[in-house]
Amino acid sequence: FYSSSFLLCTKYERGEERMERERRESRRSAVAKEQRRKQLIRKRLIIRCVIGIVAFILGTGTGWLLRGTTIRKAIDLSAIKAPEWIDQQFLTVNPYSRPGTKLAAVNSIVVHYIGNPGTTAQQNRDYFESLKNQSGSNTTSVSSNFIIGMDGEIIQCIPVDEKSFASNNRNSDTISIECCHPGEDGEFTEETYESLVKLTAWLCKELDLTTKDVIRHYDVTGKACPKNFSEDEGAWKQFKKDVKKAMR
Repeated sequence: FYSSSFLLCTKYERGEERMERERRESRRSAVAKEQRRKQLIRKRLIIRCVIGIVAFILGTGTGWLLRGTTIRKAIDLSAIKAPEWIDQQFLTVNPYSRPGTKLAAVNSIVVHYIGNPGTTAQQNRDYFESLKNQSGSNTTSVSSNFIIGMDGEIIQCIPVDEKSFASNNRNSDTISIECCHPGEDGEFTEETYESLVKLTAWLCKELDLTTKDVIRHYDVTGKACPKNFSEDEGAWKQFKKDVKKAMR
């Protein structure tokens, strides 16, 4: 009887010990699992913090890196003085060719061609001036800040701080340059081309613009203007290269 009782007690104690070990292992497993969960949360927080810091540094650094090219300095347009090689013949202020509207800023320079073969810079300037005499409801509004003649002469019709009627919906933030040409093909003479490069480079430097800000009338409306540069993309790219070189 005692022997049987002893064996039962022993088995019972061993069962209790086994259950206690299992409980301890279960607790240790739960604690370890909780520790792993907390560690994972901490790692995720650290990774997010690192990503945030890197993004901040890159964003700030990029901002400073691009500061000189994407953020232009303020330009006092009225203070720009034309060099002596520009003939200033300002139009009379009138509703049809020189409205006298001040520009808040200049974001682009737009290149055009006259589209009237064989006419001179002076003739086109005088035509713009004659528009002031219009009356009635059938009126025309057209002009340009600058006109370049076939001999390379440059006439300024409108100050650089005023609006011209040349570039449609871009009249309010652009400077326009009209170029004369001898033939229907719109090709510029060598003298016209050289003056266009010189004038465009000067304007870019004065207005804190780059060659990326030099566009064609074609880029605004899709009109084939200037004809030579809209039909020959290579010629347009070469022109911008020449302007960039002239800006150095």
